[in-house]
Amino acid sequence: MACGSTSLWAGETTWFCCGSSWGPCGSAGTGACGTCQSSANQAAWPNTTQACFDITRPDLCGEGIPRRGCGSVMNVRHQCSGAQVCVTISDCGPRTQSFCGEATCCNGVCRTNRVIDLTPAAFSAIGSLSSGRLPVYIYE
Repeated sequence: MACGSTSLWAGETTWFCCGSSWGPCGSAGTGACGTCQSSANQAAWPNTTQACFDITRPDLCGEGIPRRGCGSVMNVRHQCSGAQVCVTISDCGPRTQSFCGEATCCNGVCRTNRVIDLTPAAFSAIGSLSSGRLPVYIYE
């Protein structure tokens, strides 16, 4: 899996459970792509398909997020620590429209709007699960 370095987006990330039980997660469905596993470095993107976009509606928060389908690879970097994780898109989400204007800050710089959700394995690679949200840069 090759992770790119071309800037794609910036915003907030949270974490979610999918697939088999792992860490703090019980068993859950395998997501819109049918491959999601909490134990893998995977993510949910709000514009994987038109049907996904119709649910997440990042445009209602002013986010013109480009479409990237199941299997797309992204590099997610914590804005503050610089820690990075390479993820594969395996689900649709987050529901960005439900969190318009929500901000997560560090070192006086804030990122707004939830634009990507990470599995617990991916999230814990760049931050603490107990923090809940992180400001991130996304590359492809």
